[in-house]
Amino acid sequence: QVQLVESGGGLVQAGGSLRLSCAASGRTFSNYAMGWFRQAPGKERAIVAAINWSGRSTYYADSVKGRFTISRDNAKNTVYLQMNSLKPEDTGVYYCAAVRSVYYASTSSGYDYWGQGTQVTVSS
Repeated sequence: QVQLVESGGGLVQAGGSLRLSCAASGRTFSNYAMGWFRQAPGKERAIVAAINWSGRSTYYADSVKGRFTISRDNAKNTVYLQMNSLKPEDTGVYYCAAVRSVYYASTSSGYDYWGQGTQVTVSS
């Protein structure tokens, strides 16, 4: 029903910035809440940020508040994660996720569609 493809990951120094993009294919993108998740080595996948289908409500994990910004452009079928002031602990594989819901979910089980992930590595 929807396919998600992440891009924008890479290797950056601490304090640097990256912008992740998630391009979605599907005719009902605007009806999906979206989330970004991170899986660090040896750790479980955890939510980083989420946004409802209108873009008017967002959620951020405590560890990224004030540094990351999630946004979406429904006309372009794209959701973004702007990451500033990156820290080594931000390192991990970042996944884009979608669920056909007005509201975002805070756990991975609340999402039905997933991208392939993009690696973000922050050096100290």
